[in-house]
Amino acid sequence: MINSCSNLPPQIRVSLGTAIFLGLLEGKNDVNPTTAYLMIHTESKCSANCSFCPQARDSNSRADMLARVTWPRFPTAVLISALSNAVKERKVSRVCIQALNIPGVFLNLDGLVREIKKQNVCVSVSCQPLNRQNILLLKNAGVDRIGIALDAASETVFCKIKGIATGGVYSWDDEIKLLVEALAIFGAGRVSTHLIVGLGESERDVMCLVQWCVDSGVLPALFAFTPVCGTVLEKCSQPDVVSYRRLQLARYLLVWGISRLERLGFDSVGRIVKFGVDFAVLKGIVGSGEPFRTSGCPDCNRPFYNEKPSGPLYNYPRVLDVEEVEEILGQLNF
Repeated sequence: MINSCSNLPPQIRVSLGTAIFLGLLEGKNDVNPTTAYLMIHTESKCSANCSFCPQARDSNSRADMLARVTWPRFPTAVLISALSNAVKERKVSRVCIQALNIPGVFLNLDGLVREIKKQNVCVSVSCQPLNRQNILLLKNAGVDRIGIALDAASETVFCKIKGIATGGVYSWDDEIKLLVEALAIFGAGRVSTHLIVGLGESERDVMCLVQWCVDSGVLPALFAFTPVCGTVLEKCSQPDVVSYRRLQLARYLLVWGISRLERLGFDSVGRIVKFGVDFAVLKGIVGSGEPFRTSGCPDCNRPFYNEKPSGPLYNYPRVLDVEEVEEILGQLNF
């Protein structure tokens, strides 16, 4: 039974895969999520205007879309009940809440997080906190990890797809400052950011930002750009999968301290040509398949967030099979 709370939103959006996994909808998942993915419900669009996002202010996309995933809505009480059962059965060990920039969103997050934490489950929140007070509010509500998505891998790309050029509400300098504020409040290792590959950046741009994140205590996760109907970038292509593999591998090496940016080699257009690791060691890491699985918070696998189940898979939501590893070895010329 949910206690009455004015801050608790009456309805919540749930990713389609999560809704099926929790038994809220009939259906079958190709791969079940290992985190329950929720999104604060609103009848309006986000106040921001990111060019890739179906929730952007000027987007003509469906209201229930985020990336390529649909998010049907449910009464919050129904969701909490289903989540409680899933936690008791040890099917879910983390909840990730996505939040748009809408009026009252942080009050809604405060109420929702406090209710979910009663289930004794870890909670991550992915949002744009805008100021230090909102970061503190999330920490005090019981949030375990905060994600502040830069999305763009360079200031130039950021301005084009999230900043002033889009009529947006974000600035690069402010986002970097908020990540630093979040580190001071949540601590190193409990702050994440998302980087979207395929927005016009170079591989060098991505790795420079990844190294900054690693040195600062921020966990960087990679997404592949996904064109969504109704967005400004709907006619753009997804990134080259081989380039994405290089970035996944290099990210893995930097995050785990196996290599560093200074040891990587880049060609004249910023493509990675050297990983700074002995070949035998590198081949073993590639052969494990681990660098190519979904990156992000613990227990996060984000099934098919970037791609259709039929592929090509950019982020694998499960252990890779032998054929998939062999294909990647070939893509990387091992």
